[in-house]
Amino acid sequence: MVSEWRQVCWGDIATLEYGKGLRGYQEKIGTYRVFGTNGPIGWHDEPLCPFSSVIIGRKGAYRGIHFSPAPFFVIDTAFYLKPKKTFNMKWAYYELLTHDINNMDSGSAIPSTSRESFYKLPVWVPPTDEQQAIAHILGSLDDRIELNRRMNNTLETMARTIFKSWFVDFDPVHAKIEGRPTGLPDEVASLFPDSFEDSELGEIPKGWKVVALPEIIDINPSRKLKKGQVAPYLEMKNLSQNTARAVCWCDRNFSSGVKFINGDTLMARITPCLENGKGAFVDFLEDGQVGWGSTEYIVFRAKEPLPLEYSYFLSRTKDFRSHAIVNMTGSSGRQRVPASIFDDYLVVRPSENIAESFGIFSGLVMRKIKENDEMTRSLASLRDTLLPKLISGELRVPDAERFIEEAGL
Repeated sequence: MVSEWRQVCWGDIATLEYGKGLRGYQEKIGTYRVFGTNGPIGWHDEPLCPFSSVIIGRKGAYRGIHFSPAPFFVIDTAFYLKPKKTFNMKWAYYELLTHDINNMDSGSAIPSTSRESFYKLPVWVPPTDEQQAIAHILGSLDDRIELNRRMNNTLETMARTIFKSWFVDFDPVHAKIEGRPTGLPDEVASLFPDSFEDSELGEIPKGWKVVALPEIIDINPSRKLKKGQVAPYLEMKNLSQNTARAVCWCDRNFSSGVKFINGDTLMARITPCLENGKGAFVDFLEDGQVGWGSTEYIVFRAKEPLPLEYSYFLSRTKDFRSHAIVNMTGSSGRQRVPASIFDDYLVVRPSENIAESFGIFSGLVMRKIKENDEMTRSLASLRDTLLPKLISGELRVPDAERFIEEAGL
C-alpha cells in the first residue's frame, strides 16, 4: 500500500444515521429525492440529510449503496453516511461499492445491515487531493454512462411518439384536413392522405386498410436450435420494462424455450412481467445467429413492407398491451397470455411508402440506441475494472488516466 495512505476503520471517520418513516413520497412532487434500501423511490419537500452523502441499504434481502450529490430524504429502510472527519463523499461512495454490505447482517429475522459490522470495516484513506482525483475519474465514467442512458430514453420516447402520431392518432392526416402544418418535412408530409374513410375501427386514413395482426406480423415464427447447442440466452429478468435494449445475455446450452433472431420483438406474456412492461427488440445477435429464452415470451416479427421496428413500437402501445392484459388466462398469480389472442386483433396497415419512411427513421434511431448501449457497456466494464484498483491503491491516478486514453474511451 502506498505510504501516504492511512488505514482506519469506517467507524473512525463516519457514522451511519437512521432514516425516518415517511408517507406519500411516491405520489408527491417535491424538491428532494427520497431514498430507500434500493435507491430513489420518490420525492419530499424537506431533506433529512442536508448535505451530499452515501445512502446505504439497511433492511431487505438485497441492500444497495447509492450516492446523492444534493440534500435528500432517506426512509427507515436505509442509513445515510455522516462524516466525523473530512473526506470526499464521492470517493467514499466508490470505496463502499467494493464491499458487500449484504454480508453484514445483524442476525435479526429480517435481513438488516449491522452498524457494528460496518464500523469495523477497514478502509485505506488516501490524501484528500487523491480522493478527489479518484472520484473524478470514476465519476466521469458514470456521468458518460448516465448521459448515454438519458440519450437513449429520449431517442426511444421520440420514436414512440412518432409511431403513435402516425399510426394510432393519424395526426398528419388531421392536420391536412384542418389546414394546419403537419410539422413534418414536405417529402414526408406529402405521403399522408388528406381525408379519412370509414372502417370497422372507425375513421382511418384513406387508402389504409384494417387487417388482422397475422397479415402484417408473424407471431412466434419458427426458428431452429438443436438440443444442447450453445446459443445466446436471454433471461426474463434481463428484459427491460421501458426500453428496447435487453440488459444482458449469455451463452447457454439450448434446452427448451422461445427462439428468436435479430429484428424480432419479444414481449413477456406472464404476470406480472407483462403488466410491468417487459419487452425487447432483438439486435444483439451475430448475423445468422439464433438466440433463445423463456417460454414466457411471445415473439413478433413485422412482414415486408413494414420495417422490423414496427412490431416493437406496436407492442409498446397502450391498446396493444391492454388487449394482452385483459385476455390473460389461468389462476391468480400464474396468469399468462395465449398467443392466439392476437389472431383476430385488428390493426390499421399503412401505405407502403409511409411504412418505408417510418422504417428509415426508426432504423436510424435503433442503430443509435444500440451504438450508445454498446459504448455504455464498454464504459461500465472499464469502470468496474478501475474501481477496485484505484480504491486499493494498486493503480494510481495518472496510470488510470493513461489506461482510459489507451482504451479510446
